[in-house]
Amino acid sequence: MAKKPKNKNYKVIAENRRVRYDYAIEDDLEVGIILTGSEVKSLRTGQSNIADSYASVDDGELWLTNAYIAPYDRAMFTHEERRKRKLLASKRELARLWNATKREGMTLVPLVMYFNDRGLVKLKIATAKGKKNHDKRETEAKRDWGRQKQRLLRHGD
Repeated sequence: MAKKPKNKNYKVIAENRRVRYDYAIEDDLEVGIILTGSEVKSLRTGQSNIADSYASVDDGELWLTNAYIAPYDRAMFTHEERRKRKLLASKRELARLWNATKREGMTLVPLVMYFNDRGLVKLKIATAKGKKNHDKRETEAKRDWGRQKQRLLRHGD
């Protein structure tokens, strides 16, 4: 989860909580995103979902696929809800992401979409490997044991 700065402009728009359950996160990266005016207006009202989306490197460009941004009612020109959106990253970062996906078999998944301190929409993406069912059970057992341990320390039973 992204750390909250003390700035008033910082606001989380959409968060993909299921990613940490389904994937083992290796590395994360903050990227910009190219949006139309009606998409930004819709994001300001908080109507978006990145749970089913993923990122990919195609022809030397980074794209976000299947992210939902609701249509803005009062817009003169509306946008397509689940269109591919271009992500902004440096050439060095693009090369590293391409290596991770094509050679190492990793996936690019969005973690959180937010307005940064300057009011710009940013997206935090991560390179991740999919977990198997036994890995998910192990993660769940560790989380449950941590909760139980905290409960015991609090109550002293």
